Amino acid sequence: MTVILISGILGLLLLFAFVSYLYLSGHFLPRLNYSIKGLSPSASHFLATIASMSDSLMTQGTATNFWSDIAAIQSARLTLMAQAQTSIQFETFTMTPGQRADDFATVLKCKAMAGVVVEVLADSYGAHTLPDSYWRSLKHAGVKVRFFKPFTARAPLEYLRRNHRKLLIVDQTVAMIGGAGIADRWDGKDANEGEVPWYDFEVEWRGEIVSLLTGFFWQHWLDAGGEVDLSRHDLSSAPDTHTTPVLITPGEAPSMGDSPIRSLFQLCIAAAKARLWIASPYLLPDDVTCQKLAAIQQQGVDVRILTMGSRADKYFVYCVSHERYRALLNAGIKIHEYQPSMMHGKLVLIDDLWVSLGSANLDPRSFFHNDELNVCSNEPTLLQEVEAFFEAGFARSERVEFPAWRQRSLKQRLIGKVGNLLYWQL
Repeated sequence: MTVILISGILGLLLLFAFVSYLYLSGHFLPRLNYSIKGLSPSASHFLATIASMSDSLMTQGTATNFWSDIAAIQSARLTLMAQAQTSIQFETFTMTPGQRADDFATVLKCKAMAGVVVEVLADSYGAHTLPDSYWRSLKHAGVKVRFFKPFTARAPLEYLRRNHRKLLIVDQTVAMIGGAGIADRWDGKDANEGEVPWYDFEVEWRGEIVSLLTGFFWQHWLDAGGEVDLSRHDLSSAPDTHTTPVLITPGEAPSMGDSPIRSLFQLCIAAAKARLWIASPYLLPDDVTCQKLAAIQQQGVDVRILTMGSRADKYFVYCVSHERYRALLNAGIKIHEYQPSMMHGKLVLIDDLWVSLGSANLDPRSFFHNDELNVCSNEPTLLQEVEAFFEAGFARSERVEFPAWRQRSLKQRLIGKVGNLLYWQL
């Protein structure tokens, strides 16, 4: 009886602490219903406006390669690292034991032993399943390893902030940005029915953009206790020919009141005149974003969302996402659930003019908790590749219709409703 009483008291204390945290951090404040209008994707000041209102940086660059096949993405990363002459900088969220992690380690150790400066920054939560022996072998070969926000009892809530970026930079001249982690699950290894690779997207960049990305990487490296020799920052090594305007939105240490990624998404929504196509595996838009999507749909904009289907890697989040479909479906927004496997691409296509892509999802964790990295560009070839990604994704998806959505199972409804109570931390 005493044990039960103590457990009950501890449970109430934990609940009180959790509710207090939500209260003190402003989660119960009413959301302001603000309005954004007058922004056009064809305006000459479009990029400058987005930059100034989302704490982003304008630069130049060229998208030189594109991949939507997981095997090709992972192979391109390994090939690029194997060609490194001076430096490899890599940061990621997900790393798990398996062939992909082993292949990465082999190349990283080989280049480090050859004298290349290799810096790896892994999110402490996303890489927690890799054994200490994995990291010791990298360090023994000369690879410099740091972890983003490891848990500490002195600041436990800091562990909720995660580094969700996926960034590879080689020799400060070429960078790869996308959504794929270093885990066999992207090959479909965790699938219940067959091994169908995930649907994701990766872009290779060259030009001035790489120099800025190097600086962003070093910011995180310093935050993790690393050492940076800024004399190594080579601002002249990246070619600047055939470049187009590029916007980098780092989305670092966001808050409820200051979120560059939320601003980026909502400005993209407000700017769309003909179409707005969004790919986001974890579809958990807040009420204000839903209202803005509904508003442009009513204005005749073709709003479509490509998201994960029942083969989601996180069924719990899939159920919670369904709870938030109502507002979108009521507005006539088309939601397409990818069927063959997990859809993990994160892209926004605005008319035929601009694309934003990177690590950010349309969810509160990307808006308010994670460090993210998105890039916005109007390069014609990139626009074509992104449009093709969407078209192929829609063709392999099922559109969610309102009657079918209402008939989802009792189990899915219950999971969704309970999970919705933790919506802001998903």
